[in-house]
Amino acid sequence: MRLICSDLEGVWFPEVWITVAERTGIKELRLTTRDIRDYDELMNYRIRILEREKLRISDIQKIIGGMAPKEGAVATIALIRSQAPFVMVSDTFIQFAQPILPMLGQPLLLCHRLVTDEQDFITGYELRQPDPKRNTVKAFQSLNYEVTAIGDSYNDISMLQQADYPILFNPPLSVAEEFPEIARVTCYHDLMRKLLL
Repeated sequence: MRLICSDLEGVWFPEVWITVAERTGIKELRLTTRDIRDYDELMNYRIRILEREKLRISDIQKIIGGMAPKEGAVATIALIRSQAPFVMVSDTFIQFAQPILPMLGQPLLLCHRLVTDEQDFITGYELRQPDPKRNTVKAFQSLNYEVTAIGDSYNDISMLQQADYPILFNPPLSVAEEFPEIARVTCYHDLMRKLLL
């Protein structure tokens, strides 16, 4: 039995931190796992900037609420879900995902959690588990699923390498060149052809 595990941001939804950077004018927040591979380093960097700029989690949630899925994402997700089990596995946070999931038809999402203080400032984060994307795929494989994984960036590579059928979706050139053995697509039409659902 097949199961599809997919990243969220960069595949179905714009990168939240890039949009926050654009809407607030804080250019340092544009950095993502495409730029800094070490997730802990990246998140601590972001938290320091949010503290410096006095941005609360509610400010970020308002920005996310004004965003929209990528064109064609909702229909493609619905088509996939009509034909195979589908799970989003993301390095986002449940507090960020709350306004996103209704836009995408409420798919199952496995992600992390932000820690906030009494004033609504982000003070830290809690990972669901170490190497969560790879471990999610391994868990489904232990249940005898053949897992197709879809991702776009460095933080998806361990999940893609673990999967039975890995697919890079519109990755940056640096990722595509570093991992040429992983199949690559650039649009939802080609993704559906690759999934063969």
